[in-house]
Amino acid sequence: MASASPPPPQAVPAEPWRILRWRSRHLAHREQLAKEVALTMLRIPAGSFLMGAAETEADSRDNERPVHRVTLGEFLLAQTPVTQAQWRAVAQWQRPEPDGAEEWPQTLDPDPVGKLQDAERFRGDQRPVVNVSWNEAMAFCQRLRLRTGKNYTLPSEAQWEYACRAGTTTPFHFGETISSELANYNGTETYGDGPKGEVREQTTDVGTFPPNAWGLYDTHGNVWEWCADHWHPNYEGAPADGRPWLDANEKASESRLLRGGSWYHGPGSCRSALRNHILPGFALSDVGFRVVCLPQGPSLNP
Repeated sequence: MASASPPPPQAVPAEPWRILRWRSRHLAHREQLAKEVALTMLRIPAGSFLMGAAETEADSRDNERPVHRVTLGEFLLAQTPVTQAQWRAVAQWQRPEPDGAEEWPQTLDPDPVGKLQDAERFRGDQRPVVNVSWNEAMAFCQRLRLRTGKNYTLPSEAQWEYACRAGTTTPFHFGETISSELANYNGTETYGDGPKGEVREQTTDVGTFPPNAWGLYDTHGNVWEWCADHWHPNYEGAPADGRPWLDANEKASESRLLRGGSWYHGPGSCRSALRNHILPGFALSDVGFRVVCLPQGPSLNP
């Protein structure tokens, strides 16, 4: 007699955030992606801050103004940019949903770094994944949502700057200036009275440099990080609640936000308020991303 057919696979139900102690006194949630590969998410507390940079801040730009108050609810943010090990684990996931569920996102190359001409400068399990477009970063987030039932996406630029600052108002979360002992950037240039420093000409392992007060690593330098928002030339009309600033009439090909600076650029580009943008289909050797997890409930995804 033939054995009964196994039941079809079921979608993973949404779980509440599981908050636990992780690394010092920071609160976190760990998402297991594969054997010995996990995504550590840190709790970013609700609060408000002044977003942008005053005209008196060195190297500040008009697109960082007007300075405006933003009030945000609590969310979870990845402790580091997504690593190559994390990317590879998610890219290799098989679709868990039964027929009729939300469409499984586009195929993801497990090794986008390998497409670079000088790949060995950037390769490493604990190096940030680079050469990933905004579209691919969003597909990564969609896989996380479908697999876990949690509300993963890219952070808004307001969430990103709020988390980067971690309660500070200076150009960098560690103060008025920066050195290559604190971040990975082009150390041939200086900021304020800061010193010249090392020029690494490559990414570094995530977590190499000191974290900010909320436990986040690499918010200054290493790689630019994709945000959910469309590009806007200034903050006139920007949301005051931390949501992504999205234009319903914009084409899918319109520029998206980048934050944080990179190994390639100078210290002024690493400022907390600095804004950059490129087209969502571009993939570069100094661009990566980190993910946000929003509270369960109505989606805030773009």
